[in-house]
Amino acid sequence: MKRVLAIHDISGVGKCSLTVALPIISACGVECAAAPTAVLSTHTGGFEGYTFRDLTDDLAPMFAHWDALGVKFDAAYSGYLGSARQIAIVEQAFSRVRDTGGVIIVDPVMADNGTLYASFPPDFPDGMRSLCERADIILPNMTESALMLGEAYVAGPYTREYVDGLLRRLAVLPRRVAVVTGVYFGDEQLGAAAIDRETGEISYALAPKIDGMYHGTGDVFASVFVGAYLRGLAVPRALQIAADFTSRTVLRTKLAGTEPRYGVAFEPELGALARELDL
Repeated sequence: MKRVLAIHDISGVGKCSLTVALPIISACGVECAAAPTAVLSTHTGGFEGYTFRDLTDDLAPMFAHWDALGVKFDAAYSGYLGSARQIAIVEQAFSRVRDTGGVIIVDPVMADNGTLYASFPPDFPDGMRSLCERADIILPNMTESALMLGEAYVAGPYTREYVDGLLRRLAVLPRRVAVVTGVYFGDEQLGAAAIDRETGEISYALAPKIDGMYHGTGDVFASVFVGAYLRGLAVPRALQIAADFTSRTVLRTKLAGTEPRYGVAFEPELGALARELDL
């Protein structure tokens, strides 16, 4: 069984980050180890009065302990990082994973809907760009892509010409594949697009677009992709499985009338995901 190191924050309530990555990646038949970057009572989207515990000082000792034990990871998968200092520590962890043949996957969580998250300083995208340059695969959304490239954010719906051009500009960052999420050309479908840096081949993965704003869907999408990719699926197929899975969870949540800030109902879909991966 392959082992991936997920480096994210963890929110006790509100499904996102590690509470999404751990069960989804495990359901894909991949062991998911965790390096929490912070602990929150809830995520920060739509909740007030949440507690926050920064774990920056714990990261380096955790990584050193695993090194001392000889623990090896087939991949490292990072998401929300709370500071430039955390980025530097994670870069060192990436070097250790790469030295043992592991794959580096970065979801540069820092912005959405054209805006950098309020908790980050204006130069934070430069740090995330540096982290993405150390990755094999990156999964930014449209806003994060624009910030790392130093470009103005463009709101959708998009054209294939625009998305293809954005991907070609993003391709200079990772070593293998650049993925951009939040791609849509109209009201019917939503998903992602990817470019293979070596071949220049571009692929799209779209699924039914469900109206509404649902927290944690980016983490759901990325975690399914990571699990499917580490099971040996090619990038285009792994992205399509992730897009379909995320769409189904959003639809299930909407039909149930669940309050969106608590996250999407991904749990009932885990069995179908495992079957799709022939587990």
